[in-house]
Amino acid sequence: MKKLLTIMGVALLTAFVSGCGKSGCTDANAVNFESGAKKDDGSCTYKGNVVFWYGKTTADKLLAGGSTALTYYVDSKLVGSGAASVYWTGAPECSQAQSVTITEDLGIAKNKTYSYSIKDQDGDEIWSGVVNFTANTCLKMELTY
Repeated sequence: MKKLLTIMGVALLTAFVSGCGKSGCTDANAVNFESGAKKDDGSCTYKGNVVFWYGKTTADKLLAGGSTALTYYVDSKLVGSGAASVYWTGAPECSQAQSVTITEDLGIAKNKTYSYSIKDQDGDEIWSGVVNFTANTCLKMELTY
């Protein structure tokens, strides 16, 4: 009888502890998702991606205007560069070869807005504005001239 009560006590304790569940990040879109977590503890962190691109018409106009190279900045930080002659026939995927893809750490926010600026080889600003990075997505931002 004593052995049975001990077994029942251990079983109840195990059920209670496993029912409480592990705390962690329960959002599958988060960088630090924990599949074993049962309760969200507010620790989820996110990243978002943006790929800048333009087509042949814009490339031709850039070259005709004397722009041969472009430098990309997000929140005043240099994030990429490339030849103005490189264009796309459609939106590239994030991280596709020769694309200018920017990944931003969003912290605990699911989206954040950043400023961007794209300058030519002479430092002349060709484009500027704001771009919204959203958790676990790839925003394909077409630039037109």
